[in-house]
Amino acid sequence: MASYRICAFADEADPSLEGQIRALHENRIGLLEIRGVNGINIADLAPERVREVRKTLDDAGISVWSIGSPIGKVDIKGNRAHELDRFKKVLDSAVTLGASCIRLFSFFGTNGDPAYLDEVADRLSDFVREAGPTGVIVCHENEKGIYGDTADRCLEILDRVPGLTAVFDPANFIQCGEDVLRAFRLLKDRIYYGHIKDCLKNGTVVAAGEGDGHMDVYLPELLQEKETVLTLEPHLQEFVGLSGLETPGDRTVIDQKRFASGAEAFRYATESLRALLNRAGQTEKTC
Repeated sequence: MASYRICAFADEADPSLEGQIRALHENRIGLLEIRGVNGINIADLAPERVREVRKTLDDAGISVWSIGSPIGKVDIKGNRAHELDRFKKVLDSAVTLGASCIRLFSFFGTNGDPAYLDEVADRLSDFVREAGPTGVIVCHENEKGIYGDTADRCLEILDRVPGLTAVFDPANFIQCGEDVLRAFRLLKDRIYYGHIKDCLKNGTVVAAGEGDGHMDVYLPELLQEKETVLTLEPHLQEFVGLSGLETPGDRTVIDQKRFASGAEAFRYATESLRALLNRAGQTEKTC
C-alpha cells in the first residue's frame, strides 16, 4: 500500500508568510502549495521577492510542492501571448522555489463549447512545452466555469495535450453537478495529485469526509497505486485573495460562523483529513 504526504494552501490559515509557516509547523505539515504571500498572488511576486521567500521557507524546513497559480483562469478570448508570458514568470518562480509542479486552468468564456477545444489544447500545450526543459509538471485543475469543468472535458483536454496531468478537486466537480466517483474513475490514471476540498450538494464547502465528495471511497483507491500528495484547500473560512479566485456571482458558499479564525479552520481541516485516512488504514509519510 502506498503512503501519502499532506500539503496545504497555508494562505487560508494566514496571509503572511510567517503565519503560514507557523500554521504548517503547528499542524505537522512540511509541504506548501504556494498561492498568496502577504496578500499578493504568487504570479505577481517579483523575482527578488520569490528568492527571499525561498530562503525563508528553507530556513523553516518547509518545501514548496506546487505553485497554486491562476494561469488559465482568464477569458479564452484574451491575449494569448500575455498569458504565456505570465506562465513563464510563474515557471521561473517554480524553479526558484524548487516546486515539483504548477496548477493551472483551462480558460473561462467557452461555455463548454467543443468548438473551443482546439484553442484550449493549443494554449495548454504552450505551457507544457515551456515547462518541459525544467522538469516542472503542469497540472490542470477542474474548476467551475472553465472548459475543463466536467470530467469528460477534462479527459478531452488530457488526451489532446501530451505531458499534461490532472489535479483532482472533488468539491469543484460537485458544484458542477458531476458524479465524483465517476469523475475519479474516468481520470484516475491521469491524476498527479489531489486537492482536498469537500462540499455538500448545495455547494456549501465542508471538511474532508463531511460532504458528498466520497473521499472515504476514492482516496484509499488512489493511494493503493502510488505515493500521492494531498493538498488541503479547506475553504472553510474567508481568506485574503479568495474573491480574486472566483468569478462574480459564483462564489463559494462558506459557513462563516463555524470557525473563529482561518487558523482554527485550517487546523480542523487538517485533523479531519488525517482522521478520515487513519480510519481507512492509510499511512502518512512525514516529509
